[in-house]
Amino acid sequence: MIEALDIQRVYRMGDEFVQALRGVSFRVEAGEFLSIMGPSGSGKSTLLQILGCLDRPTSGQLLLDGLDVGQATDNQLAAIRNRKIGFVFQKFNLLAKATALENVALPLIYAGLGPKARRLRAAEALERVGLGDRRRHRPNEMSGGQRQRVAIARALVTNPSFILADEPTGNLDTATGQQIMELFAQLHAEGNTLVLVTHEPDIAVQTQRVLSIRDGLIHRDGSPAEVLSA
Repeated sequence: MIEALDIQRVYRMGDEFVQALRGVSFRVEAGEFLSIMGPSGSGKSTLLQILGCLDRPTSGQLLLDGLDVGQATDNQLAAIRNRKIGFVFQKFNLLAKATALENVALPLIYAGLGPKARRLRAAEALERVGLGDRRRHRPNEMSGGQRQRVAIARALVTNPSFILADEPTGNLDTATGQQIMELFAQLHAEGNTLVLVTHEPDIAVQTQRVLSIRDGLIHRDGSPAEVLSA
């Protein structure tokens, strides 16, 4: 599914070079629910960008379903992002003037589906997250939890290989964040592969496996009990 092999990422800042990742290797199997944790400056955000095919490693390999991302063209990367990765963001990233149905259907435009097929698939995705009755509502007519559910439906609508969630509960109160985590648990139980980036231990503990990163290296990798109690 996902295999990172000695991933390194070096940025040039003026005359200096900053090594954000120093050789990260791990696998995510189909159907896993993984959380990635790390303090600011740990390399967590850089790894997120590379996993999402928004950046390329300086060296090493990232394999998604056997495809070497580092060798892909820009057009191939765009296709990978559209077809293989479902993105969920902390700030929802919904179009303010579009309805829930239109927001969810947006990735299907780039996938080349016609209007009728897009509406059908988007309606089905909204039903999956419990918002079938909110399809004509715009973001300002919904709560924060409902907006995040729309964002999750948008991530699901292309039937991606895995869902990448960046601090998905960061803008929500505790109770609403827990509802979103229960939805992720349901999606995992249905067989979806999820990679969740968080800095909150109470969120990470609800995942199947925790990858802890410090100073551009994997510090710990194991069950929540093993990693979070250390």
